[in-house]
Amino acid sequence: SIRMRQPARSGCPINMAVEAFGDRWSLLVLRDVMFGNRRHFRELLAGSEEKIASNILADRLKRLTDAGLLTRDDARPGQRATYSLTEPAIQLVPVLTELGAWGIRHRVTTPRLRVRAELLANGGPEMQAQFMDELREIHLGHPARPVTGQRVTERLASAYSSLSPE
Repeated sequence: SIRMRQPARSGCPINMAVEAFGDRWSLLVLRDVMFGNRRHFRELLAGSEEKIASNILADRLKRLTDAGLLTRDDARPGQRATYSLTEPAIQLVPVLTELGAWGIRHRVTTPRLRVRAELLANGGPEMQAQFMDELREIHLGHPARPVTGQRVTERLASAYSSLSPE
């Protein structure tokens, strides 16, 4: 069960989801951890296409951790804290895939920034499930099922890096 800072506005499942991750910055932080494998504060700050402010990033990382969507390791002094997705966050892959597909259909996007969404949407539930398994391996330490061919994380990274910044 997810911890919340304040009482929920209602017990509606959609409301509960929106309260956990539904603001603009939280979704983008989850996107960057999930698709960009940015696991440290400075990586998230420097890699933000949307130029998130450091105080907002710190707040969203705390909120996402409090909500049970990220964990933060206990870094020793002088070391960077590493953020990891939790199982509930990994289960957001289909949701983020659909949000990306909707954005491609209904908004003006750029090739480099839509390529991962296109790959996952076109790859369907099988590719999404494989990506979730790979995220479980990376973030939770679960052994991944053997895969023939290129891993989804590699395909997404390769497609993204093959298109030059615009």
